[in-house]
Amino acid sequence: MSDDVILQTVPLGLHWPTIDPFLFCAHHDDQYPAGNNDLGPNASLEGRNIGMDFEGIDGWRMYHGSVVPGFPQHPHRGFETITYVRKGICDHSDSLGASARFGEGDVQWLTAGAGIVHSEMMPLRNQSAPNPLELFQIWLNLPAVDKMSDPYFTMLWSGQLPKVRRTDDHGRSTEVVVIAGRFGDTAPLSPPPDSWASKATADVAVWHIHLDPGTSIKLPVATSAETVRTLYVFDGDGVQIGTTHLDCDTGSVVRSNLAITLQSTGGADCLVLQGRPIGEPVAQQGPFVMNDEAGLRQTFVDYQRTGFGGWPWPVDGPVHAADRERFALHPDGRLEEPN
Repeated sequence: MSDDVILQTVPLGLHWPTIDPFLFCAHHDDQYPAGNNDLGPNASLEGRNIGMDFEGIDGWRMYHGSVVPGFPQHPHRGFETITYVRKGICDHSDSLGASARFGEGDVQWLTAGAGIVHSEMMPLRNQSAPNPLELFQIWLNLPAVDKMSDPYFTMLWSGQLPKVRRTDDHGRSTEVVVIAGRFGDTAPLSPPPDSWASKATADVAVWHIHLDPGTSIKLPVATSAETVRTLYVFDGDGVQIGTTHLDCDTGSVVRSNLAITLQSTGGADCLVLQGRPIGEPVAQQGPFVMNDEAGLRQTFVDYQRTGFGGWPWPVDGPVHAADRERFALHPDGRLEEPN
């Protein structure tokens, strides 16, 4: 059976290959040391290419940060970012005046639309112990009709995210965190209103699947014959599909029109991205994704003219106070503080 359902297999690194409607997926897994008074690493930064540190020296990266790891202010237009933080904390600030702190299983879903500038910083709040961080950032394209929609973000807090949990007679469990897309009878929370995922016919799904050792789980059949499903094994001892074993750090395009069973002898964690392709031309230059070169040229003109609202913060990579709990302050002043 596995030869019939596995269409393509590739090794995984920091950046994972994706298929329309997805543009990009990065798996950030950093074993940060204890923090200092500035919420940066209490460790020497010597030998790092500060401002562009992606080498993973000592198991962690500064990325574009110089004091605190992360991604200081940068613009986006024409697509969405889905940021799923499994461990650690991410601090968000943007050109609309909104800000947030989220992590420990939370998801921020941001529609960049016509244009937004934001920063994503990873403060190291614990000064007496390591600060491990693991997050996924997924870029989901927008169709031409929605590329110039108003910027918007939704918080999917960990305690509210639907989870499908099953435990067998031996106490072994499987769990599916349903970020997007129905999993069997379990419906997801609502995505942003202009998202490709908000279209019922788009069949978009983002699932985090955990299997204890010796368990199995069946993936539901997609609702559209055009749906493309990619399975990424990112932790554990891998999974078995029929007669084929997929090792950790393996990505596979699998058939979505068949009920596929994943089995794991040693336990595994997987991410599933699926969706019906948008099927439009993609013209991309860095953080801008349009349908043609003319759209990209206009984007650069618009950004130089408006700054997508400007940057209202005193520094390029704001972080919140070390003792600030998770929250989201929306552009309209609405404040969310999960329990």
